[in-house]
Amino acid sequence: MNPGKDIEGRQAGPLEGIRIVEYGVFHAGPGATAILGDLGADVIKIETGKGDPERYWTTVGGMDMSMPDGQSVMHQVSNRNKKGICLDITHPKGRGILHRLVEQADVFLTNLRKSTKAKLGVDYATLSKVNPRIIHANVSGYGPEGAMSDLGAFDPLGMARSGMMFITGSEQPALLHLGVLDQATAIAASHAILSALFVRERHGIGQEVHVSLFGTGLWLTYPNLMLNNLLSLDPTIPSDRLKHSPLRNCFCCSDGKWILGTHHPEERYWPIFCEATGQSALLEDPRFLDDASRAANNEELVAHFDRVFATKTRDEWMEIFLPRKLMFCSVQRVDELESDPQAQENGYMVPFEHPTLGPVRIPGYPVHFSACEAGTRTAAPTLGQHTDSVLGDLGYTEEDIRALRGEGVVS
Repeated sequence: MNPGKDIEGRQAGPLEGIRIVEYGVFHAGPGATAILGDLGADVIKIETGKGDPERYWTTVGGMDMSMPDGQSVMHQVSNRNKKGICLDITHPKGRGILHRLVEQADVFLTNLRKSTKAKLGVDYATLSKVNPRIIHANVSGYGPEGAMSDLGAFDPLGMARSGMMFITGSEQPALLHLGVLDQATAIAASHAILSALFVRERHGIGQEVHVSLFGTGLWLTYPNLMLNNLLSLDPTIPSDRLKHSPLRNCFCCSDGKWILGTHHPEERYWPIFCEATGQSALLEDPRFLDDASRAANNEELVAHFDRVFATKTRDEWMEIFLPRKLMFCSVQRVDELESDPQAQENGYMVPFEHPTLGPVRIPGYPVHFSACEAGTRTAAPTLGQHTDSVLGDLGYTEEDIRALRGEGVVS
């Protein structure tokens, strides 16, 4: 069965008809509902006062992330595809509006601390009484139990606790910038919500789901943990290039750009690699006849190929390797991805008309559906942009909304 078209005539998303209410900040939580919005869900974001602090998070590590309107581009990342309502949920009438939203919702998501959720009445115990079928999704720093369960956290702290800072190959702990674990946690939360929706579809029950930065970090490093726990191995592989085979290494080319290869099993690809690079003579060299001899003379071999790769540009090498099915790839900087033809042809980078920035390219949804369409539909809302329309959908009249605004319940 084809899900048909949405109200604007586009092919409907897989989650068309699902309504989500979010009361969250920054990215690890709101990023999850942005993903579900990519899939066609109707997402209503509740903000209070000046709104989500991420709106104003404009600098990190000396980098200016502000847009022409002075707000952070990160707010666009976390809040695409959403309707925005500014609502004081501590006011009795504001709490009543929240409950009316939850009554009509399939999912409620928050990433506030455990004690704050209970204080504000947005915890599962409270909202499941309003709507027993609600999927109540929570995102935290360290998980729902234990001494750290009520602590706030940001992406770097999750990386630190989960061991991710020691998987880069560096002897000193190193962060992956920017927001990598936040995004992974958002993906994990969207996965949890979809699973809970499936359970409700099959069995008719709502439930609470909980995802954390710490837990997602452990999940991301699953192979590393298994190597350590089952074989007592330290899975951290040093990043020293001279300790890696030329078939599992990166090389700087004549244009200063890098190329990376990863081949297994190496014995199969060694002759093809030597022929492609014009180094067939190495096939007869007793120092490099097999994996063991090449490993014994690896530093000399890598140094030799450093000189070889420096004779051509990165693109010239890729033109040589691609028809031979050698597993090399350009090592690209972020600013190269916007025009990457492979990304464009697969819809991984797509054109988008932004209301402030005009025509830009943004990441597309990385999954292809044969009968549905997914991807960014709208930019992040301005503060309270959809307050009137959301309240109107709940049955409030224009007079009601003016009165609520006058009382400071909405803005």
